[in-house]
Amino acid sequence: MKRFFTILLASAGILATITGCGGRSSAKLLPNVSGKAGEILVVIDKDTWEGNTGIELRSLLECDCPFLAQRERLFNLSNVPPGSFTSMFKVHRNLILVNINPQNKAQGVVYRSNVWARPQSLVELNAFDGDGAVALLREEGQKISEYFEQAERDRIIANALLYEAYDLREPVSTLTGGHMVFPSGYKLKKRTDDFVWIADDKQYTLQDILVMRYPVSGGDLEQENLVKAIDQGLKDNVPGMFDNTWMVTSQAMPVSSASLSYRGLDFVQLRGFWEVYNDFMGGPFVAHAFYSPDGGDIIVLYAFVYAPKYDKRQYLRQVESVLYSFAFDKEENKEK
Repeated sequence: MKRFFTILLASAGILATITGCGGRSSAKLLPNVSGKAGEILVVIDKDTWEGNTGIELRSLLECDCPFLAQRERLFNLSNVPPGSFTSMFKVHRNLILVNINPQNKAQGVVYRSNVWARPQSLVELNAFDGDGAVALLREEGQKISEYFEQAERDRIIANALLYEAYDLREPVSTLTGGHMVFPSGYKLKKRTDDFVWIADDKQYTLQDILVMRYPVSGGDLEQENLVKAIDQGLKDNVPGMFDNTWMVTSQAMPVSSASLSYRGLDFVQLRGFWEVYNDFMGGPFVAHAFYSPDGGDIIVLYAFVYAPKYDKRQYLRQVESVLYSFAFDKEENKEK
């Protein structure tokens, strides 16, 4: 694997450090958040926003979203000076509070949740000076980005639970021993002994989830072996529109891989492009691969998007969120 990291959320330890209204927010009836998906509001004075700190923030969070055919920002940033940070802005879904002051007690990044609204994600950046702020962003940048990414996914999952296509749990559970949360609109498209295809296909967009299971044979979670196994599953189960066409991993850009851990599940994540052999369709995909509970099989959850007329960032986040909603049934029962 090229890189290893654990997705970081606001942990109990972080929340225990919160004081003031943030620490008491659980006792309040909070309003719903405002703002569009993928937006982050940065509370920062004009000079700092236009200086090195602002440049570093934009470089970190307005970079190109990876593995999309067209250029799209990872997040959309807007800014407001501290003096204008009124109640109207305090309910925004994603907030970054930049506090540069030589009188600060310490430098650091604090992650907070549901301070003025719910479900809200907030990052406080505290530094003595501009150089310290830039250094913190470079040191904590990946964690900050992942924090907001997971916050967006969690909102999608929470909304899906309200409008879940509950009947789709059964085919996934039978194949994997676990389930995912599919919002209404998804339909079962194909089912075999080792493959399930669930899709939300509209006239101009495809948002599809594939579930594969196959026996362990050695080195299964290595990137090259995963891609080969997935390609075989795609060839066997996902035909194109015409004869002698099928879905396959695109060679136009290298696939990336990372070892992750989320809610007790260790898995390898792949990102890349898919295409149709002998045809011109294609788009982004993300896949999670992990061992079955008995260690005898590999389970692959594969999400892909086809939306040639539209920006794809939010479509991809939506299907990726379905993958992150996966949980083994027995683990859920133990928690209950």
